[in-house]
Amino acid sequence: MSTRTAAPTRREQILSEAARLFAERGFHGVGVDEIGAAVGISGPGLYRHFAGKDAMLAELLVGISGRLLDGGKLRVRGAGTAGDPAAVLASLIDGHIDFALDDRPLITLHDRELDRLRESDRKLVRQLQRQYVELWVGVVRELYPDVPESQARGAVHAVFGLLNSTPHLGSYGSGLPGRAATESLLRRLAHGAFASLGETDGTDGAGETDGAGGAGETDERADGAAHA
Repeated sequence: MSTRTAAPTRREQILSEAARLFAERGFHGVGVDEIGAAVGISGPGLYRHFAGKDAMLAELLVGISGRLLDGGKLRVRGAGTAGDPAAVLASLIDGHIDFALDDRPLITLHDRELDRLRESDRKLVRQLQRQYVELWVGVVRELYPDVPESQARGAVHAVFGLLNSTPHLGSYGSGLPGRAATESLLRRLAHGAFASLGETDGTDGAGETDGAGGAGETDERADGAAHA
């Protein structure tokens, strides 16, 4: 399930160009006029769609976190009808790979600019990301019921880190293989990481605490935007 729509609206076009420019040059390095020029409208015309750059940034980061969570829930419901957690996990991996390949500027934006959001928006992003992480953790534990929750959560974060490394891989044709090859590679690596959970005897880290404190701190930048 891609995070993109087939026919983007003007508002979505503005957000896409804003994400690209913010990722390339930083939030403060881009002016409203430049974003407007990228979509063929005047800078002041942007204010018919957004109150300003801060509103664009908030919608980008809150929006992608929400879309990843909603898409993940749809995949769990869709693939879950067969009662096969392996199929559900495979579907979640495919969905996140689509995000990691198609929305790389949002990953960069999340890593660099999350702290620029007002506190209420940051809290919302983190809440959505935690829910996205726990969605994956539940599926992983169904597939590997003997694995402690802390290890399952650690594996989910590790896979998010792997998949969300795409902004650092360069562009296609200049170090990064084509999209199909990159997708296949990421899929194999993600499945291999989770498969390693089946090789554990379940004792490593078994004494760790799995309470809210264990999840909260590490989930703050889960990628959802990811990392979600």
